[in-house]
Amino acid sequence: PIQVPPAMATFILFESASGYGLFEMIQSEDIGSSLDEVRKSVLELNRFSKIVKLKAFMPFTSAENALENINAITEGEMTPLLKEFLEQNLKTGKKKKSKDDKKKKNKGPKLMVVDKKLGNMIKEVLDIKVISNEKAEELLRGIRLFFHNFIDKLGPEDVHQTQLALSHSYSRCKVKFNVHRVDMMIIQSIALLDQLDKDLNTFAMRVREWYGWHFPELVKIAGDNYIFARLANLIQHKENLDEEMLPQMEEILMDAGKAKEVLEAARKSMGHELSEIDMLNISRFADKVITLSEYRKELHNYLIKKMSDCAPNLSALIGEQVGARLISKAGSLTNLAKYPASTVQILGAEKALFRAMKTKGNTPKYGLIYHSTFIGRAQPKNKGRISRYLANKCSIASRVDCFSEDLTDKYGLKLRDQVEERLEFYRTGKTPRKNIDVMAEVAKELESEAKDKSGDKDESKEKSKKKKKRKRDDGDEDGKKKKIKKDKKKKEKGQKGKDGKKKKTKKDKK
Repeated sequence: PIQVPPAMATFILFESASGYGLFEMIQSEDIGSSLDEVRKSVLELNRFSKIVKLKAFMPFTSAENALENINAITEGEMTPLLKEFLEQNLKTGKKKKSKDDKKKKNKGPKLMVVDKKLGNMIKEVLDIKVISNEKAEELLRGIRLFFHNFIDKLGPEDVHQTQLALSHSYSRCKVKFNVHRVDMMIIQSIALLDQLDKDLNTFAMRVREWYGWHFPELVKIAGDNYIFARLANLIQHKENLDEEMLPQMEEILMDAGKAKEVLEAARKSMGHELSEIDMLNISRFADKVITLSEYRKELHNYLIKKMSDCAPNLSALIGEQVGARLISKAGSLTNLAKYPASTVQILGAEKALFRAMKTKGNTPKYGLIYHSTFIGRAQPKNKGRISRYLANKCSIASRVDCFSEDLTDKYGLKLRDQVEERLEFYRTGKTPRKNIDVMAEVAKELESEAKDKSGDKDESKEKSKKKKKRKRDDGDEDGKKKKIKKDKKKKEKGQKGKDGKKKKTKKDKK
């Protein structure tokens, strides 16, 4: 091997679960000169040890220290421990640049780092040349494979245990301090709600076809799937239907006339008779459809509550379901807030967009926001314009929800009024209000509310102070009365003692 001065040496930084390792690359004429030879040498320890040798190793002092360093590395930051380790072993420090330093910059030590963010941070802080390429990745792969062979008293089992413990603590920390954990509840609930809608539609159609074989006239009378399933579960055999069931049917149908119509249709029905086993299976399946429909209502209420807690302005503007779908498609509320209005407009229509770009056709005008009521109410020629305006308001509402400290739906309600005004402008030509005026109006309302709350708090504090003063005054008066009583008792006792002493002296004299 060629002897290389330390100033021109190339080092490799390896971040392991046990600590930081710094490896020096041994430059030779044949081995390690090309990427293919490095890939071949990674598989054998004898060949790989001729390319790389251990320069220094800094173990972590505790599990908390390891977790702190691994969190910083994932975010592309350099901890004081890593900075001290590199400064000691590379003998570098950020100094004032001069003309001679610029000439000698290429002759300094080089550091190979796989993570580009971390490499840029090291380059800024320590002012050394950092390399991040495929060769560094292959060398690091070999170091990770033979790491326990370079360090004494460190076996493969120890490496595995430290990696497992650190991965568990890292995952636990990420789940515990996840910023988007409220968004995840919304994403999962809207996905389940959409799936339930599809399944309920399929199951309800199956109940209609199955029970319609026995009572086909009921399909036309009961149009709603949930009502049809409840009626099928109540009636079962149409031959047993009589006037005693009318109150129950009126409760389900919410109409006395329809209940009588069902009774008359059952008497004149052309359906086939079913056995007890067949009817038992139909009633059990209808019962499952009823329970699923009721659970779907509960899930919808849960989604409304979560959206009002997480994104009240977005839900007030465009509705809970459409807002939840936008958050789900973006991945989180923070990602949706970072999107421009043009991206929010076509969010959910990516396939149509890429197809239009490929065929050089017309791009889509709207994506998920098409399900809002505003676009359906607009005229065909104004659908694109109102979708662009609505996407703009949605991006404003999502940013207010994401970055504001005090959650309120007043911005969303005012933005909704603006969209209504824009629809009226397209219909009649009436000029809408400006966005600056509307936002200033909301800010004034919030300020007045804050002042009222602070005033109420001050009044309550004053009342509590007055009560405390009254209690103190009452206590003082009670204390004074008690003292007076005690003094009187003492005086009475003293007088009784004096009278007794006088009597004793008279007796002694006698």
